[in-house]
Amino acid sequence: MEPDTKFINPRLAQIDDHLYADRSDLELYRGMILEFGARSALDVGCGTGTFACLLAAAGIDVIGVDPAAASLNVARKKPGADRVRWLLGDATTLPSMTVDVATMTGNVAQVFLDDADWLAALAGIRKTLWPNGRLVFEVRDPARRAWQDWNRARSFRCVEIPELGPVEIWVELTDVSLPLVSFRWNYHFAKDGAVLTSDSTLRFREKSEIEASLAQSGFEVLEVRDAPDRPGLEFVFVATPAHGGDTTLVASDGVLARP
Repeated sequence: MEPDTKFINPRLAQIDDHLYADRSDLELYRGMILEFGARSALDVGCGTGTFACLLAAAGIDVIGVDPAAASLNVARKKPGADRVRWLLGDATTLPSMTVDVATMTGNVAQVFLDDADWLAALAGIRKTLWPNGRLVFEVRDPARRAWQDWNRARSFRCVEIPELGPVEIWVELTDVSLPLVSFRWNYHFAKDGAVLTSDSTLRFREKSEIEASLAQSGFEVLEVRDAPDRPGLEFVFVATPAHGGDTTLVASDGVLARP
């Protein structure tokens, strides 16, 4: 699956962190990983590496994987990036490894538009987890119809970016054919007048669909939490490889090769 333009275009990838400087949402996931006592983590769809570096700073051995080279180039330049192992690819192309926790933050779990791709990603992640490991990810609740706010009037903002000057950004809805919702990001660089766009599509799966797909992929759902910074808007799934035994996480000593 080809990443959206905003992730593969070097100019857009390098401004991503400026446009989304507030990543307090990631504190939820960092807190969960520390709560589980995990020592190693796989960040699937790591993007520009903000969360991977946050985990590394907390003493976690981290692997970040993403299919967008431009985003990984930004990630590798961040403070603490040398503590993270960066991989170009996705959950289906991972080398042999075993980790305590795998994560998909943001909308990563919703970029898999057809069931075959979604199940393949889950299967790839399951192979990386210890028998009592955790998979943690979020999806938007379709019932909240988040896309109703995806328009210029509600999303327009102007961000001052060092060396580039002001950048105007807004989103506009292009199609709603549930469970698929498509939209376009617009970027106007005031300094040189450049206008760039990036088209995206997300799949909004029902909670029951997610649960069924996890069971089909050999996972057991331990709990579904709420996102404290977005109450009532999202489901935060915590799952473990299904084996019928003790699900208490026993942390590894780091990222290990599978036997």
